Amino acid sequence: MKRFENRTVIVTGGARGMGANHARGFVAEGANVVIADVLEQEGRTLARELGDRAIFSRLDVTNENDWDATVTAAEAAFGPVSVLINNAGIVRFGVIEETEPATWRQVLEINLTGSYLGIRAVTSSMREAGGGAIVNISSGAGFTATFGTAAYVASKWGVRGLTKTAALELARSNIRVNSVHPGGVRTPMLATEAPNGNSTAATRAEAGVETSAIPRIADPEEITRMVLFVASEEASFSTGSEFIADGGMLLGPVPQDEHATS
Repeated sequence: MKRFENRTVIVTGGARGMGANHARGFVAEGANVVIADVLEQEGRTLARELGDRAIFSRLDVTNENDWDATVTAAEAAFGPVSVLINNAGIVRFGVIEETEPATWRQVLEINLTGSYLGIRAVTSSMREAGGGAIVNISSGAGFTATFGTAAYVASKWGVRGLTKTAALELARSNIRVNSVHPGGVRTPMLATEAPNGNSTAATRAEAGVETSAIPRIADPEEITRMVLFVASEEASFSTGSEFIADGGMLLGPVPQDEHATS
């Protein structure tokens, strides 16, 4: 039996990039998947590709009404929600003094408030299902600082705290809540241009991993495998926990001479 046979899964930001890969992974494991995104054309195309086990629901993660409609659509098509993957997220570049308040709020609203609204929206449905798993996609930046991305970093630290509090509150409802913290992943987000127009997130990420223990950017499939594990019963004794998939970036740089000793 597949790990998510006939279970209902919502993946936010599911129309492309890492989210689309997660959707494919869950369908391959027997799940019924709701691809939730503001990107309607891409989301509907992916749903058609995945067949009868997938539907698209237009979801702006900052909008409570959209959340209610998405959960209702999930229940109507497949039954109560068992898994929520809070994957939707954006990054904006700029040092703090040059970051407009509107940009700050946009990043926090999508990356952090969106996850809060998602947890809030699915809780009742998960109780009806007898329990479930929520996986919040944070980042390696949720453990450290990165220059010129204050809003992104703050949002991803916030997701860690939200995850732990939700895990405590929902434990007796048999709902596990964990966070996954990727490093650089090869997705459309890495095409985002920095303000000076001379670099992209991809350029920064490639440069940032050169001295990591695993000196490369991840493929989306590598993060999906982690997400599937955390959401599955294989991780049944983990809640409020952080699962890191960053190629060892948080360990610090490997010395140029890898055999160097202190």
